[in-house]
Amino acid sequence: MSADFYDSNLFVYLFDETAPAKQQRADELIRRALAEQTACISFQVVQETLNVLTRKLARPLTPADAEVFMQRILVPLWTIMPSSDLYSQAIDLQGRAAISFYDALIVAAALKAGCTRLLSEDLQHGQTFGALRIENPFRT
Repeated sequence: MSADFYDSNLFVYLFDETAPAKQQRADELIRRALAEQTACISFQVVQETLNVLTRKLARPLTPADAEVFMQRILVPLWTIMPSSDLYSQAIDLQGRAAISFYDALIVAAALKAGCTRLLSEDLQHGQTFGALRIENPFRT
């Protein structure tokens, strides 16, 4: 079984006290992924998550807390780095699938990692890209 790919919204919901059900679901998924090594993320997920956590939360993380979160939660799951091939695939996906470039870059990273599921609230639930299926983990 291949690993799942997690989008940044899962990590952001860990800190969203206005959505307790999503916060709990994100916590469950991330704890399991870390314990069982069943998920991966890309550099883009790291960047987007840290940007939100340090700048856009009602109570942003301090730099020290952001560093701890990055090292303990994000780094163990971080497997996909930028490359010209990744960007080329994202450009192709953007054109063929009519999705934004940043969404295409997430999809391209998940495909590069060999994932069969991309857990994201931002893409269309059930949409597929080859063997990759988009799933909204918060859908009821």
